Amino acid sequence: MDLQLTNKKALITGSTAGIGFAIAKHLAAEGAIVTINGRTQKRIDEAIANIKKEIPAANVSGIVVDFQKVEDITNLTKQLPEVDILINNVGVFNPQDFVDIPDEEWQRFFDINIMSGVRLSRFYLPKMLSKNWGRIIFISSESALNIPEEMVHYGMTKTAQLAISRGIAEATRGTNVTVNSILPGPTSSEGVSDFVDQLAQSKNMTKADMEKEFFKSARPSSILQRFTTPDEIANLVVYVASPLSSATNGAALRADGGVYKSI
Repeated sequence: MDLQLTNKKALITGSTAGIGFAIAKHLAAEGAIVTINGRTQKRIDEAIANIKKEIPAANVSGIVVDFQKVEDITNLTKQLPEVDILINNVGVFNPQDFVDIPDEEWQRFFDINIMSGVRLSRFYLPKMLSKNWGRIIFISSESALNIPEEMVHYGMTKTAQLAISRGIAEATRGTNVTVNSILPGPTSSEGVSDFVDQLAQSKNMTKADMEKEFFKSARPSSILQRFTTPDEIANLVVYVASPLSSATNGAALRADGGVYKSI
């Protein structure tokens, strides 16, 4: 299937590893002109090299951005004044009891997980509307619907993304611009893999046994009963980013392995 993405300009935030990296790689494979993002040039260079190992013809570059710093975002938009596809993927998470989460941590999660997408969407949306084509995609989470008691602050940001993306979609009425959210389930991203490794070591278990235990105790509603791979999430994201998804707008699309029990 030709996803008609050749020469489409795409920006994927938080894309040196995990879901963001997989999205960047798949877009590059479809012929898109890809800009990735990381907090250090070293991470960006490594990610670009890894993409080009698999896709030698990939048109991919990177910009260093710390999304807690407004000046970094301003610098990003100066270097990249226009995109066809914006993937708001950057995010942080950290398991922590609600009563132990300080104000500063709530603010950090808000700035990175929510305001990064708000600021970039606000900048790029008018340009998309003026040329009557564009895609804005927020990478949310099943945690937006199943708020995890061990990460209330994270769940809050993911729910907010759904509200923001649905609201922005209203501004695209009657155009060829779409705004959607994708809700991955538990995914074997870099941070999650490290977290599972630490849990397995602390409980003197293998990683495979820890994964089974996680889904038995923490996500028993999962139908998949395993972590999804970043590539599995990227497959859906790249379709939604393509012209073929023109009838999908204002949607919250689940790739959660059936964790959220709803029709």
